[in-house]
Amino acid sequence: MSKKCAICGKRPMVGNNVSHAHNLNKRRFMPNLQKIRVEIDGKRRKTYVCTKCIKSGFAKKVF
Repeated sequence: MSKKCAICGKRPMVGNNVSHAHNLNKRRFMPNLQKIRVEIDGKRRKTYVCTKCIKSGFAKKVF
């Protein structure tokens, strides 16, 4: 699965898990991607789009 939004290009971010003793372990923050059918350049395709693009209307769902 692609870990990138087809509309805005959002990708995983990196950060730390922080314990109470302030031990740091690397972790990844994954974007919330959904596979939906969208129209890109006049063609209908199934692509992975983040939920922020779906809610804001940048990705028009095609049925």
